[in-house]
Amino acid sequence: MKPLHRHVVNTSRKVLCTAALAASLTTAAVVTNTPVAGAGEAEPTPDSPQATDRGDARLDLPGQLADPVVPPAAGTGGNPAEGSSAIPATALDAYKRSEVAVAAALPKCKLPWTLVAAIGRVESVHASGYGLKTDGTTEKPIRGPRLDGNGYAKILDTDKGEFDGDTEYDRAFGPLQFIPSTWATWKADGNGDGKRDANNIYDAALGAGLYLCSGGKDLSLPADLDKAILGYNQSREYVNSVLGYMRQYQQDGTAGIPNPPVGNYPTPPTPTIPTPRVPTPQPPATRPNTPNNPTNPSNPGNQTPNPKPTPEPSKPTPEPSKPTPAPATLAKLERVGETKPEAEAGTLFAEGVRFKAVLSDGKSAVGQAVVVAVEQDTTGGTGFVFGSEPSVVVRTDAQGIATTPRLKAGPKAGTFTLRATAYDAKSQFTVAVDGRTTEKPAEQPVVLTGTKTVQVAAGTPVTGLQYLVARGDKPVAGAELTATLVEKAAGGAWTPVDAKTAKGPWFQGATAEEKLFTKALKTGADGRATLPALLTADVPAGTYHLRLLTADKTELIVTIEITAAAPAPAPAPKA
Repeated sequence: MKPLHRHVVNTSRKVLCTAALAASLTTAAVVTNTPVAGAGEAEPTPDSPQATDRGDARLDLPGQLADPVVPPAAGTGGNPAEGSSAIPATALDAYKRSEVAVAAALPKCKLPWTLVAAIGRVESVHASGYGLKTDGTTEKPIRGPRLDGNGYAKILDTDKGEFDGDTEYDRAFGPLQFIPSTWATWKADGNGDGKRDANNIYDAALGAGLYLCSGGKDLSLPADLDKAILGYNQSREYVNSVLGYMRQYQQDGTAGIPNPPVGNYPTPPTPTIPTPRVPTPQPPATRPNTPNNPTNPSNPGNQTPNPKPTPEPSKPTPEPSKPTPAPATLAKLERVGETKPEAEAGTLFAEGVRFKAVLSDGKSAVGQAVVVAVEQDTTGGTGFVFGSEPSVVVRTDAQGIATTPRLKAGPKAGTFTLRATAYDAKSQFTVAVDGRTTEKPAEQPVVLTGTKTVQVAAGTPVTGLQYLVARGDKPVAGAELTATLVEKAAGGAWTPVDAKTAKGPWFQGATAEEKLFTKALKTGADGRATLPALLTADVPAGTYHLRLLTADKTELIVTIEITAAAPAPAPAPKA
């Protein structure tokens, strides 16, 4: 049985399964997020895991946080909740960054960060009360009710507790409340730290943005916007709540406030500073009428002369206060250097590309987030070396310079554009750099050279045989080489001798009695390998063959002639 009554924001979650849309997100890979699910249903279905009743992560929090006043959706009338435009600074940064990153991947979607923020507000109040940290993580995990069928859907564990900490059943988790199987499909790296963790609000915001845009939606169209929100929770009350917050953030603006600590459950309103009241000047006080101080001018003889007023000390004229200068804002993003990125197909580029962010006061923008994406790629997959993904979020250093990781060229010759984007609360700056990959020269074959014929008397070891492995005129260091005693088979092919019956030269094994007829070795830095001694004691006179074979099957046959041992000289006759 499901509970019969819930607040608007605690209505049962009916979110459409993200796996159903994975096939349509082919371009989202440019936001460090390669979908891991294969093609699924053409359209999401109500019985998909995330569409089921997953409860509310805020049920274990005080009522003021678990049941916030929800602003009305556009067109429904009423007043929005006071103070709801205040968003913790880290959450605000995560939402804005998700808009920029998704725009780099899916520019036709037109995702507004205010939509992601509105969902974050409804799902976890922007992770308030959980100890949101500046790196996007929380001191307290955000987990919804256990989905064990007791009041909510029954979903057996799908992640072995990796995401939600439960190894028996699934739970929705993180600031944006993903079901583990949903996150497995849409997991993203929103802060460029190489991790994909929906418990981190940066990663969760980017994953949510990609999910909302799935299926080729244009969120500037009301129908697509409605479809996207229903895809996150198939509830009309949920849609109205999200739209109410989104419109308020768009119309009233937002203010970044300090991240609330654990236990500070309500999201505090934006503080307002009252305007100081200036006192109204009063007229000078008059002396009261007394019998000794008549004011009737008809009796001047009875008047007491007024004393001279004591002059008040002059007050210094206050200096005009200097206006507080407006904080510097992002003013420019520019390329550092002019060398065009170029590399052979399949190889690493020489170095990362650098971009500099500058503030309006001319100073370097330190710690500025820069989204760098590979676009218009005709090379078959140029990307960054940390997993071959074609986008990354990097931050500027103390000099305002953001350096991308090295690029790995795609498998074929072609061109691409590297686009860097930086943003602040009001503006966005983009720099595009053209790059290309060239054809890789045809690989020259491996050549194996060295002694081909050697002759020794029986009982004399064969030593000093050295061989060079090279590709063209360049020695190949560390090349694997195998030396094997062989004989010709009936068809003319060289085959290894039978170690049990062979009588030819051998390599010394681990013991004096052990005879080896094959030996593995490796070339040194100069591309050369020296054979261990071949022993010939008790080897009949005759012709033997040793095959040297490289890993790519380059072959060299060495002929070894064993001659009969010279007879011992006859003893000298006795005198």
